[in-house]
Amino acid sequence: MSEFVKIVEVGPRDGLQNEKQTLTLEQRLNFITDLIDAGLKSIEVGSCVSAKWVPQMAQSDELFKQLPQRADLNLSLLTPNIKGFETALAVGCKEVAVFTAASESFVRKNINCSIDESLEKFSEIMQAAKQHNIRVRGYVSCIVDCPYEGAIEPQQVVKVVKQLYDMGCYEISLGETIGTATPDRVQKVWQACLAELDSKVLAGHFHNTYGMAIANIYQSLQQGIRVFDSSLAGLGGCPYAKGASGNIATEDLFYLLSHMGFETGIDLDKLMTASQNISQILGRKSLSNYTNSYLQSRCA
Repeated sequence: MSEFVKIVEVGPRDGLQNEKQTLTLEQRLNFITDLIDAGLKSIEVGSCVSAKWVPQMAQSDELFKQLPQRADLNLSLLTPNIKGFETALAVGCKEVAVFTAASESFVRKNINCSIDESLEKFSEIMQAAKQHNIRVRGYVSCIVDCPYEGAIEPQQVVKVVKQLYDMGCYEISLGETIGTATPDRVQKVWQACLAELDSKVLAGHFHNTYGMAIANIYQSLQQGIRVFDSSLAGLGGCPYAKGASGNIATEDLFYLLSHMGFETGIDLDKLMTASQNISQILGRKSLSNYTNSYLQSRCA
């Protein structure tokens, strides 16, 4: 029996949040429905933040209420503060996500506090989540390089990841945020983390700015990592901006995993349909190499 690799689809949140176009609630609902039809079971569907600051994520709670609540689905919401957590709780969400970084400069630029202060803010969420039997997933950005302070030491990553785990995160996703890493550097981060934590609580989140995401995921697989975040059609980051740091496309991740003999639970034809639908809505070509090659072969 083939070994299973879990794909966490982050297109509806991390992807759309970084697209210039704001979709309607119905369009977002159809997008997530397409993902579910394609066999994706773990999906970050939105973010409980102020629509004033992130209009792309407006009414994420209302969106969640309209989605199917099946036992085999793991639909989550990003909740950066206790107010967001309470919003997620009110609509019956069973998993939330919190985020910090391994870089002090990055955390200060993004959420205006230190790493320790960001973790302190999560303590209230963690306590409430435990009371209500809600799982918490943690994100750690800048695990290799930071755009403000350069290289990040692997032990600094371990320190933050360990704190999130000790606080109660059941899984921590390590984000290679600006896409500058190479497999040798990624290997060092995983080796440092795996010296302290089991691979079952770790996930990889790779950006494809310099085309290194698939190579870095391959290295991660060699280190025993079996959970990866991805975004359909490579959503996230502007494809027209120099240095755009888009997420690895779910289709490209699927290609790698399926051809290496891993099981994902994904239906290829339905995944292609979902990819074409969201690309058409956004009015741009998919950033997935596999999708574009697949479509060309079908038309030939």
